[in-house]
Parts: sequence; C-alpha cells; structure tokens
Amino acid sequence: MHPDHPTAPTVVERELELRLILSPERGIPVPARLGYHTDDPYAVHITFHIDSGLPVHWTFARDLLVEGVFRPSGHGDVRVWPSKAEGRSVVLIALSSPDGDALLEAPTPQVSAWLERTLRTVPPGTEGGQLGIDDGLAELLAR
Repeated sequence: MHPDHPTAPTVVERELELRLILSPERGIPVPARLGYHTDDPYAVHITFHIDSGLPVHWTFARDLLVEGVFRPSGHGDVRVWPSKAEGRSVVLIALSSPDGDALLEAPTPQVSAWLERTLRTVPPGTEGGQLGIDDGLAELLAR
C-alpha cells in the first residue's frame, strides 16, 4: 500500500439545480448531483431526477466537462459547450441515448467551482496513479 494513497476513495459531490430545456422558451428545474470518485479518476457522474421517476445517471470523461466550460467539446452521446442565458454564463450539456435526448443547462460558476475541487483532489495527468497501477507495469506501458 502506498503511503500517499488513502485507502478509502475520496468523493467530491455537489448538489445543484440544472434546467432541462424543453424549447427555446421553456425549461424546467431539475435537481442534480455532480459526483467525482477518486477510484474512477477519469470520469464524472451526473445524477438527476426528472418526472419524479427513477434517478437518471450519466457518466462521462471529466476532461470533456472541463473543456466544455470553455469551448464546445465532445461528440456523440455527450456534448458540452459554454453559452449565455439571460446574461449569465451557463454550460449546456446535450445527452443522447436510445431512450431520448436531453438538453441541460447548468450554471457555470457552480460547475467550475466543483470541477476545481476535483482537479485539486486529482490533478490532471495524475489519474493513473489513483488507480494504483503497479509501478513496474506503469513503466512497461510508458516505453
């Protein structure tokens, strides 16, 4: 066991309210939770509740969200890009699945503050170390 690796994974979470965009004029508030787990260091998790049904979980690359705060990022199932809504900075997250598509709007300051915490917890580029990959193996892969 590495002394600098705590045994229990760290979880960085934040509750916030997203808006589900139904049309250019209409959006409904959706309570959501952002989650980041050091034992899954490359991913971010978003859980939200729509129509009081079961919570919906999405997982995608943290890099995609970090980049999406500044410029359009991602393709396919998850796309993230910065925008403005009523003069506020927002991050738009478009999710596509066989069950349907959703466009969610999140307040940039809250998303950025949370991402900042995840980046302090596991700095970019150190994710592999979080997985506790055996040093010998890591060396082999680096060749």
